[in-house]
Amino acid sequence: MRTLIVLTLLAVLVVAATCYESRESMESHEYFNPFLNRRRASDFIQADTRLRAITQERIRERNKAHQEYQRELCEDYYPCEMYAFRHGYPAAYKHYFGRRRTK
Repeated sequence: MRTLIVLTLLAVLVVAATCYESRESMESHEYFNPFLNRRRASDFIQADTRLRAITQERIRERNKAHQEYQRELCEDYYPCEMYAFRHGYPAAYKHYFGRRRTK
């Protein structure tokens, strides 16, 4: 009977020693709320600046200036490009594509 009491006390001490929560684990916010907010989940990851630059370049390509669009159109047509070397791209565009009428 005495050994049973001693073994029970020893088992209680072992359980108390292994299940004890330290102060450091109680200070962690994850102990009380293990799930993160969606906004805070990726706070520690910095956005890739190269990816941002590529995205901005793609946006700029879609929204070209009117003169740039005219110049590219003129560069694709060889007679217009030759005329542009002598008289400039605005005059060449006007000469070859300015008379077009849209309905």
